[in-house]
Amino acid sequence: MRALVDQAMKDGAVGMSTGLIYLPGNFTKTEELIELAKVVSRHGGIYVSHMRSEAGEMFAAIEELIRIAREADLPAQISHIKLAGQANWGQTDKVLARIEKARAEGLDITQDQYMYPASSTGIQNRIPTWAREGGREKFRERMKDPKFRAKVVAEMKETLTKSGHKNFDYAMIAYYKHDTTLNGLNVMQAAKKVKGSDSLDAQIGMILEINAHGGASGVFHSMSEKDLIGYLKHPNTMVAADSGVRRWGHGIPHPRGYGNNARCLARFVRELGTLRMEDAIRRMTSLPAATFRLKDRGVLREGAWADMVVFDPEKVRDNATFTDPHHYATGFKRVFVNGEATVKDDKHTEARAGALVRRGQ
Repeated sequence: MRALVDQAMKDGAVGMSTGLIYLPGNFTKTEELIELAKVVSRHGGIYVSHMRSEAGEMFAAIEELIRIAREADLPAQISHIKLAGQANWGQTDKVLARIEKARAEGLDITQDQYMYPASSTGIQNRIPTWAREGGREKFRERMKDPKFRAKVVAEMKETLTKSGHKNFDYAMIAYYKHDTTLNGLNVMQAAKKVKGSDSLDAQIGMILEINAHGGASGVFHSMSEKDLIGYLKHPNTMVAADSGVRRWGHGIPHPRGYGNNARCLARFVRELGTLRMEDAIRRMTSLPAATFRLKDRGVLREGAWADMVVFDPEKVRDNATFTDPHHYATGFKRVFVNGEATVKDDKHTEARAGALVRRGQ
């Protein structure tokens, strides 16, 4: 694994990222991550992590990231920082204080976030990771054992209670290939439609059934906008969509794939005044370029790559919503990619001037 990381860094990777809340990353030991991060460090790269927890074990997850940064001697970035679950809301000051303490000790710790109080991942991730170890076929076999199933259901209920939610109405099905009629319904509504009951047991049964039939993407309304604003005010918080590529009209996905940065400019600059325009632009451009050591990007100056956006501060807006997400943002006069006009008056020109960006280039 060290050799693979070393080769990737030689090929121009900017660093190493981990998804420690997902399979199989959640089985990774901290010591293993430190050893791999040491290889990244030798090349001047960065460690980026979707941490092991964004809820009840948030502070333990931060400590792990800080330890990796310290022992491997490299910068570390927290991907899409948040506090998920009502029971964990209101702790942004405490989280940021711990990050600032690490920075005061000489560590380079930064963070990014998206502009919505809802996350997006697989519906099946509500099921304990230990139960899904080894893949879906093994999971199906294990679920035939009544004791195993009872243990899974009991832990799902316990985790739900700890999060501060009473049921799964906060979890919306974005795209379920097995039954697309459930797209846009929350788990409680889906259970009522499929099983004739919206009891908690029926909701858990619905989630288990979804996993058995290939899984589904979901949108989870488990965050507080007050917490979001608390993180956004911090000068080292970058704006990042955390979105996959969207297929037009496909499912009911999280709107961040269409409107994330426009939402920052419209809601948090123009409407709420959370950030000055200059600060918001910095969070999207020069700060991430400097953090990820992308040469001659993120700034407007002679000799830099001509990546530019021309927009109307009074008109720019996100038009995608959670219930109707397939709408492009508007208010953009021009978007230049490597000097070539890619958007004109909110319309794509069909130009494809993008290029592979390697570390230090």
